[in-house]
Amino acid sequence: MQTSATWSRIRDSLLAEIREHGCVRGELSSSALSTAVAAFALATGAQDEDRRVAAAVRWLCEHANPDGGWGDTVRSPSNLSTTLLARATLNRFGNSAAEQTCRRADAWLAEVAGSREPAALAEAVLNHYGKDRTFSIPILTMGALGGLLGTEPEAWHYIPQLPFELAALPHAAYRFVGLPVVSYALPALIAMGLVRHRRGGGGGLARPLRSCLAGLALRKLTSLQPGNGGFLEASPLTGFVALSLASCGLAEHAVVRRALDFLRAGQRPDGSWPIDTDLATWLTTLAIKGLGEEMPAETRVPLRRWLLDQQYRERHPFTASPLGGWGWTNRPGAVPDADDTAGALLALRHLDPDGETRGAAERGIVWLLNLANRDGGMPTFCRGWGRLPFDASTPDLTIHALHAYVAWRGELPSKLGVRVDRALARGLQYLAKVQQTDGSWLPLWFGNDQVPGHGNPVYGTARVVLGLAEMARLGHDAHPEMRQRGVDWLRSQANEDGGWGGCRGVPSSIEETALAVAALDDCPEADAGRAWLERAYRNPPEPTPIGLYFASLWYFEARYPDLFALSALRDASSR
Repeated sequence: MQTSATWSRIRDSLLAEIREHGCVRGELSSSALSTAVAAFALATGAQDEDRRVAAAVRWLCEHANPDGGWGDTVRSPSNLSTTLLARATLNRFGNSAAEQTCRRADAWLAEVAGSREPAALAEAVLNHYGKDRTFSIPILTMGALGGLLGTEPEAWHYIPQLPFELAALPHAAYRFVGLPVVSYALPALIAMGLVRHRRGGGGGLARPLRSCLAGLALRKLTSLQPGNGGFLEASPLTGFVALSLASCGLAEHAVVRRALDFLRAGQRPDGSWPIDTDLATWLTTLAIKGLGEEMPAETRVPLRRWLLDQQYRERHPFTASPLGGWGWTNRPGAVPDADDTAGALLALRHLDPDGETRGAAERGIVWLLNLANRDGGMPTFCRGWGRLPFDASTPDLTIHALHAYVAWRGELPSKLGVRVDRALARGLQYLAKVQQTDGSWLPLWFGNDQVPGHGNPVYGTARVVLGLAEMARLGHDAHPEMRQRGVDWLRSQANEDGGWGGCRGVPSSIEETALAVAALDDCPEADAGRAWLERAYRNPPEPTPIGLYFASLWYFEARYPDLFALSALRDASSR
């Protein structure tokens, strides 16, 4: 049948990439935000980068939206953050060819912020992000350095001072001092706080203390930087750090030199940068789980070895995370996180586990158990840091961890099994508590810019429903009524064309349709969804920008359509 042929083409394509690279590397979308920040950093921190910067400026001009602004991807609507950053780069380093692009961007900014005046721009950015300063301060800092907030030192008055001196505290104290940024943003806290301190003046009684602790904060920043220079493998974060330090007289500092090397290596031939190097571990685990028993025998041992080699065997310097977790890529800038650890554990379960694998699984399970928040849910990186995004519990990460617990429960020592049972009960209670009144769940790491509030309840609900169904197949059928409410809601969100978007009425995508089909399995709507996928695959699949990166940056990944469709079409092809 045709569905089986489609599934076979997807399988063959993924296996070819695994044989070539040893994993699935994929390709993240180019980002106007990353491109603007990276180019600004190179131009600020190094000489003789005219060629790279000119290529980035050209790419930005060619990829502005018709309304004059920029979105996070070339398929995304314009937003304030990306437009401000792109405009700052063009203001400082653009050429005459960029003048028309700048005028159109100014008109867009004036319409969205109410005015092009510095006070209006700063207020719009600060209001958009609220109490979370993780991204608002970097945007405004680059706006000040790019001349969008007026002349110095007045421009800095629009930017709150980040307490970079707190980075000198022991890592264990961070959760108690109320940092205004999330756990992964310590490099930005230090660098952005330092440039504001040195160029903006003010600070009152805290100023002498900050001056005294600047050296300690810089040493902390140095200890957080991976060997390849890229903080979190992210061009925006790495660029923000480099341009801030370079702008306060530290262009020759080792952190800046390594950061610029990372940025040079990440620029694409067309002049752009993606938001991150790749998601190799995440994509590879999705492929392993999607292929299941169809994974060829000759690839199982190499993939198992590759995954085992990615497990962290010592405390991570960035988050002080203990050993046992996995990050999203095998590159040096990754840090262990809940989603990728659960994904690796489930993938390893499919790869003929041996004694070494079981030992790694025990370490991974313990890592997840120690990460869980008091509410029973799972945060992304660090336990108990606060209520800011990525530090609070979230349903999609929680169900992933619970599924991993159940998959390995029979292999665990008795004492660890008791801990797992308690965690399962508390995790299920958390999921029941955060289920929406209509039966849906809202995820953290995926969204849809056409859904009110930019959430993606189809993604979140499909992930939880599918996870609960997999747990039931493994003998842990808990809260069936909760799962049924999710199924009923998901069925109600199918579009008339048979596919799914982020919610009913939002254009259908391969990714969202495939997840819904896999979750609904044998419901009539699932059959219609498979037919929709078949029609979509008559042409080369086009990825949809449903991915959310740090600070709600949108991305699409070239491999997501195939990886998400794999499970949905595999079930049909095996019937």
